[in-house]
Amino acid sequence: MNYSNQFIKMDRAKLLDKVSNKMSPKRFQHVLGVEKAAIYLAKKYGGSIEKASIAALTHDYAKERSDQEFKEMIKRKKLDEDLLKWGNPIWHGVVGAFFVAEELGIEDEDILQAIKLHTTGSADMDLLDKIIYVADYIEPGRDFPGVDEARKIADENLDRAVAYEAKHTLAHLIEEEMAVYPKSLETYNYWVLKMKK
Repeated sequence: MNYSNQFIKMDRAKLLDKVSNKMSPKRFQHVLGVEKAAIYLAKKYGGSIEKASIAALTHDYAKERSDQEFKEMIKRKKLDEDLLKWGNPIWHGVVGAFFVAEELGIEDEDILQAIKLHTTGSADMDLLDKIIYVADYIEPGRDFPGVDEARKIADENLDRAVAYEAKHTLAHLIEEEMAVYPKSLETYNYWVLKMKK
């Protein structure tokens, strides 16, 4: 795929090189899988294929950073101090977008927002946000109970796929007795109830 230089000032090969240098081979394979799923969903639902590719390739760019780097970024960017109570599962999206902007020179707000929301979702998600949120969940390398159903739903209705993921992510967090980030709860409340109407 050739990039237009509209959203990032490098070609895909250069982006792949920069992204792969920031993560383990296993994480990089996941990123490639998310890109494949995101491009498929963008084509299916009329989204920007280029933005879907860039957002997918960079969504986990900061996933393997140290906690200290995240904390420093939260303080430097004067983000909500409540974020300091959370950890990598939240930080790598919400805070990770700032690493993507600074180190990869991506300024497109749609791409950065999709990165920020890819783990938590939101009541207010645009098409690209939904594509990356769902693609991260259904990419070909994923193998967990319910993933085939999630893929089937994503192929039929993107909003229903968001609701399915929000519901099952919340159930998993409750099962594991883990804290639920407020935005994840907001995503569940909005999308699951919306699909019931």
